[in-house]
Amino acid sequence: MENLFLQPTSTTTLLVTAGILLVWYVFYPNFDRKRKDLPGPRPLPLFGNLFQINPKSFNSTLYELSKKYGSVFTVYLGPQKVVILAGYKTVKDALVNHAVEFGDRYSSPGFHDLSGEQRNGIIFANGDSWKEMRRFALINLRDFGMGKKAAENKIIEEVQYLIDVFERHEGQPFSTAKSINNAVSNIISSIVFGSRFEYSDEEFTLMITRANDNFRLLGSSSLQLYNMFPWIFQWARNRRHLKRNVAENRKQMKRLIGRLQGTLNVEMCRGFVDTFLAHRQKLEDLKITDAHYDIENLVSTTANLFVAGTDTTGTTLRWILLLMAKYPQIQDQVQAELSRVVGDRQVRAEDRKNLPFADAVIHETQRFANILPISVPHQTSTDVTFQGHFIRKGTPVFPLLTSVLWDESEWESPHTFNPAHFLDKDGKFVKRDAFMAFSAGRRACPGEGLAQMELFLFFTSLVQRFSFTPPPGVKEDDLDLTPALSFTRTPSPHELCAISRGGIQN
Repeated sequence: MENLFLQPTSTTTLLVTAGILLVWYVFYPNFDRKRKDLPGPRPLPLFGNLFQINPKSFNSTLYELSKKYGSVFTVYLGPQKVVILAGYKTVKDALVNHAVEFGDRYSSPGFHDLSGEQRNGIIFANGDSWKEMRRFALINLRDFGMGKKAAENKIIEEVQYLIDVFERHEGQPFSTAKSINNAVSNIISSIVFGSRFEYSDEEFTLMITRANDNFRLLGSSSLQLYNMFPWIFQWARNRRHLKRNVAENRKQMKRLIGRLQGTLNVEMCRGFVDTFLAHRQKLEDLKITDAHYDIENLVSTTANLFVAGTDTTGTTLRWILLLMAKYPQIQDQVQAELSRVVGDRQVRAEDRKNLPFADAVIHETQRFANILPISVPHQTSTDVTFQGHFIRKGTPVFPLLTSVLWDESEWESPHTFNPAHFLDKDGKFVKRDAFMAFSAGRRACPGEGLAQMELFLFFTSLVQRFSFTPPPGVKEDDLDLTPALSFTRTPSPHELCAISRGGIQN
C-alpha cells in the first residue's frame, strides 16, 4: 500500500523536473546576463510576452509598449527574444549610424515560408548573395527606367488604362483595389519582364491576388502564433495557405522566365530578367561558375521585385483616394493647384516642383497611413553595444516605423491627416528627416524613386480627371479609416465614386 502512494508522487516529481528542464533548455539560451540592461515587459517561461501582445494588432501593442519602456526594449515572442527600436532618433541611429551591426535580415518562420528554402533574392537574403543581387538589381533596374524618363512614359501610359477602367463605372460606387493593383503592378512588370499585362490576363491577376493574400495571411493571428511556436502551429490552415500561394507563384514566375529565356536576344534585353539571363549566359560561355546567378535566385529576386513593386504603392494609392473622399476640401485644393499650374494637359514628373500641395498630400498619406508599421525584421550581425544596451549577435531587431512616422517629438499633429506637415509658411514643400516610409540604411527600399514617381503621376492624373466621393447616402465622416488586418496597413474594403471632371490633353 505504501508503494501505491509513493509511485504517483515520484511520477509527478519526475514530470515536473522534466518540465523545468525542458523550459530551461528552450528558454534559458535567450536570456543573458545583460538582460537587466534591456527594459521590457516581464516574460513568462516559454510563453514569453504572449499574453501582453494582441496578435490582431501587433504593431499597435509594440507602439504602446514603447511609450512605457522607451526607445530600446525587448519583448519575448514565445521563447524568442526580440529587440524593439522606437522613435525617429533611435531608429535612424541604428539603421544609418550602425548600419552594418543592424544590417542582417531576420527570417521568422512565416517569412521563411514566404522566401522559400533557398533564402536568396533581395528581401530575405544575407551575406554575399544579398550584396550581389542588390548591386546587380540596382544597376540594371536603372537601365530599364527605374526613376528615369522611360519609367515616366510607362506610368503615363498605364494611367490611361486605369482612367478607362474608372470611366466605365460612370460615377457609380466601385472598389478601386483590383484596378489600382493591376495598374501599379504593370509598372514593375514592364521593367522586370519587359512588357505590361492586360488586366484580364488570368495569370497576371492570380499572381497579384496571391501576393496580396500573403500579406493578409502574414498579419493573421494564427501566423503570429506560428512565428512564436512553430512546432505547435505548423499545421495552421493559414500557414498551409501561405505555402500553397508561394509555391504557385514560384511556378508562375518560372513559366514567365522560361518564355523569356526561349526568346532571349542578349543584344536587345527587354527587361531585368533578360539582363540576368544574358549575364548568366556570358558566365557560362566564359566557363565561370557563380552560384549567385542560378535560376532559383532569379525566381526569388523577380518575385521580390514584383511583390515590393505592387503592394505598398498600390495600397498607398488606395489610401490617398479614400482620404480625398473623406476630406473633400483637401481634394479641392489639389485640383485647384493642378488647374492653375498644369491645366488640362497630362501631368509630367517635372511638374512636381511646381505642385507643392499635391506633393505634400502624397507624403502625408504615406506618413499618416503608415503602410509598413514594422520594418521587415532585421538581425544583428555582431555583438553590439547600442545606446548603452548590450545586444548579442543574431538577435532579431524590429524597427518600429509607426513610432517614427507618428513620433510626437517630430510631428506637430502625428495622429491627424495634415498635409501642412510638409509645407513651410510660404506653402513650399519641405522634406522632413523623420519621413521614413521606405525605411533607411542598407535595407532601405531600393525602389523608392520609382514608387514616388508612380504615386505622383497616378495621383495627380486621377484627381485631375475625377473627383472622388463616398457612395450616395454615405457621409464623408462615415468613411472608415480603420485598416484591415494584414502585415501591411491596408484600407478596409470600401467603395468610392469617381465623378468625371473632363478630359486630359496628352
